[in-house]
Amino acid sequence: MATEPRRTLLHTFIYGAIITFPILFIQYVLQEEQTFSDFFVASVLFSSSIEEFFKWLIIFLAILRHVEFDDPYDGILYGVAVSLGFATVENILYLLSFGIKEAFIRALLPVSSHALFGVVMGYYFGKSKFSKDDKQKEYLALSLLLPLVLHIAYNAILTFEGYYIYLVLPFMLFLWWFGLHKVKKAHRHLVQHLYEHNKL
Repeated sequence: MATEPRRTLLHTFIYGAIITFPILFIQYVLQEEQTFSDFFVASVLFSSSIEEFFKWLIIFLAILRHVEFDDPYDGILYGVAVSLGFATVENILYLLSFGIKEAFIRALLPVSSHALFGVVMGYYFGKSKFSKDDKQKEYLALSLLLPLVLHIAYNAILTFEGYYIYLVLPFMLFLWWFGLHKVKKAHRHLVQHLYEHNKL
């Protein structure tokens, strides 16, 4: 089985980049209209939800049934691609708005966190597509819910101004452990999938 086609991954990355603009537009309009009076709801709950939902929607609509999504590991590749597309454009816009120092800080934390959210999202998309039991819908729900919970936790930590660094570092260590754990499990699923495919 060939490695995942670069063109499809590039398209997924571009989709992730494109969705940055409607997401930021929606956030801007709601902020100007003062739709949310509570800072936590606006900056943590809503911001996390709209970003993860749009990324999830791209994979669900454009990638999940794609002919080149042909093994469980592919979900992680596509999840990371769409997340990095979004994070790249978001960082460029922050660079233009706030300067190189702010962009550098964001490159260290938000880009890696988005990528790891994508790992988790893609892992469960792969589980959903290639599961042979009745858990497909459960895995599909987890592909949205788990990245969303992680993103909410991350954004909530950032609200602790002055000492958020003491919280975000252990969280990022956990996130890297959790993401790499999913990568290893997906690799085992891939090996099993290839074994079963070659037996047929």
